[in-house]
Amino acid sequence: MKYVPHDYQAYATDFILMHPEAAVLLDMGLGKSVITLTAIQELCLDAFEISRVLVIAPLRVARDTWPAELQKWDHLQGLSYSVAVGNEKERLAALMRPAFLHIINRENVQWLVEDSGLPFRYDMIVIDELSSFKSWQAKRFKSLLKVRPSVKRIVGLTGTPSSNGLMDLWAEFRLLDMGQRLGRFITRYREAYFVPDKRSMQQIFSYKPRPGAEDEIYRKIGDITISMRATDHLKMPECIMNRVLVSMSEDEQQVYDQMKEQLIVQVKGKEIDAVNAAALSGKLCQMANGAVYAEEKDTVQIHDRKLDALEDLIEGANGKPLLVAYWFKHDLKRIQERFPAAREIRTSKDITDWNDGRISLAVIHPASAGHGLNLQAGGSTLVWFGLTWSLELYQQTNARLWRQGQTSSTVVIHHIMTKGTIDVQIMQALERKDKTQSALIDAVKAQLGGAR
Repeated sequence: MKYVPHDYQAYATDFILMHPEAAVLLDMGLGKSVITLTAIQELCLDAFEISRVLVIAPLRVARDTWPAELQKWDHLQGLSYSVAVGNEKERLAALMRPAFLHIINRENVQWLVEDSGLPFRYDMIVIDELSSFKSWQAKRFKSLLKVRPSVKRIVGLTGTPSSNGLMDLWAEFRLLDMGQRLGRFITRYREAYFVPDKRSMQQIFSYKPRPGAEDEIYRKIGDITISMRATDHLKMPECIMNRVLVSMSEDEQQVYDQMKEQLIVQVKGKEIDAVNAAALSGKLCQMANGAVYAEEKDTVQIHDRKLDALEDLIEGANGKPLLVAYWFKHDLKRIQERFPAAREIRTSKDITDWNDGRISLAVIHPASAGHGLNLQAGGSTLVWFGLTWSLELYQQTNARLWRQGQTSSTVVIHHIMTKGTIDVQIMQALERKDKTQSALIDAVKAQLGGAR
C-alpha cells in the first residue's frame, strides 16, 4: 500500500530525524509505528546513519503490530526485520539473523542485555510504550540503562506518558537523555520538584508536586518532546462514555459493607479476609463485579448484577459485536459461562477473526491487549465489566476501538458500575489522573507549521 502521510505524520517523522533523543507522545490511533518506521527507513537506507535498530514493545505488539506495519507499506519493503519472541532458542535465532530491525518484547530486555550472550550492537532504540519503563526500580529499566550510552539514537513512543503522575517522567527521560534534563538521580528529582504528601511519622507514602514544578518540568523536557492529540489532527468518530449503574440487594450490600469496614466476612461458609488496604481494594473490586476469591483461590459468588447488565447490553446491541474488558479470572469464567459465544482475544488468529467480523462477543484483559492492537475494524462498542485503577491501561484499551481507521461514526464505551462500591472511586481516580496527563500533553503539543 502506498503511504501518503498526513501533515502531522510528516511533521512527527521530521521531528524524529532532527532529534537523536525524541519523546513522541502520540495520542492512540495516530499511527506512531509507521511514523517511526518512515524515519528509520530514511536513516537506514537514505542517510546510512544507522544500521541496526532495536524495537522494544509489548509482546502482542512486537509479534503482530510492527511486522504488520512493515508488510503493509510499500516504502518500507527494503527494511529487513526479525521478530525475537518465543522461547530462548527462538529468540536467539531471530537475533542472530541479519536485519535492520530486531523486534523484541519488553519482558526480555534484561535477558537480551545480561543473559543472551550476544553483544549489544544497536545504534538506535525504539521504545514502543515508553511508559512501561516508568519504574526506575524495574530490572528492564536498569538493564537498558547499562547499554544506553552506546546508542546514538533513541525514540520513546507513548500516548500515556504520566499515567500515575509526574513522578513517572523521571525514569522515562533518564533513558532518553541520560539525565540531562530531569537529573541523573531520582532522589534529586524528587527533592527538586516534589514534597511529601501522604505519610505516617517518618514513612512517606506519596509525593505531590511543588508549586510551579509542573510547568518547570514541562519546560525542561519540551525541546525533545512532541505531542499530538488525535482529535486535533483526525476526524475522529464521536466517543460516547456511558455509565450503566447496577445495585446489589440489601443483603448483598451488607456483605460488601462488612468486608469494607472489618476486612473480613463470612460468605456461604467461606471466610473472605484482607490483610491490608491493598488487599482490601482488590477484594472490594471483585465483590463489586459479583464474585470474590476465598482461600486457595476458591471463588464465592456474591451477585449477578453486572452479568444481567451485560446481557441487556448484548440484547440492545441487536447483533452488533461487543468487546468486553474484564479484570479478574473469575470475571472471565462467569462471562463465558453465561455467554458461551464469548471468545477471549489472545492470539493473532483471534485478532484477525475479530476484525473480520467472525466474533460477536469478544473478551479482553487490559493488561494483555491494552497496547497497540488494532481492533477497530471489528466493532465500535466497548464494555468495561470490571474497572482498572490504571489510567494507562484504561485509555489504551479504549483506544483499541476509538482510533484512526474506525469506520463507525460513533464509538460507545459502557462502564458497568455497582452503586455503593469502589467502582465509583475508581472512576473518579481515573478522571483525576487524566487532568495531570492532559496538562503534560497540552504543554508540549505540536503546532504544525513550526511553532510549538
